[in-house]
Amino acid sequence: MSEIPTIKPRRKGRSGMQSMLIPSEQMVAEQIRSAPEGVFTEASLVRRRLAAKYGADACCPVTVQRHLRAIAEFSFSALEKGEPASTVTPYWRMVDPASLLAKRLAGGPDFIRQQLAAERREP
Repeated sequence: MSEIPTIKPRRKGRSGMQSMLIPSEQMVAEQIRSAPEGVFTEASLVRRRLAAKYGADACCPVTVQRHLRAIAEFSFSALEKGEPASTVTPYWRMVDPASLLAKRLAGGPDFIRQQLAAERREP
């Protein structure tokens, strides 16, 4: 791994501290690609996996969501240009189609549902 993780100290509660991973977009994309096909995976699980992988107590949810939105824009744009789904980061695996985030992402909730359903049908 060539990427050096950014881990910052952060207050937790009144007297405690914790280490917070600030992941790169590449780190988030790798976790998305490793998610099972056709199954919605909670972003909180991705954050826990990233934190554990890099030895942090937590992973920044704001940064993960920001990266997820950028990944969605890039992936959806590539799909619109005719790229096969197998070549883009499958962001639809990380977004609950019923969530408010799904409404703000490229493609929207219907696209996310369609992609998950398409992955379930493929052998």
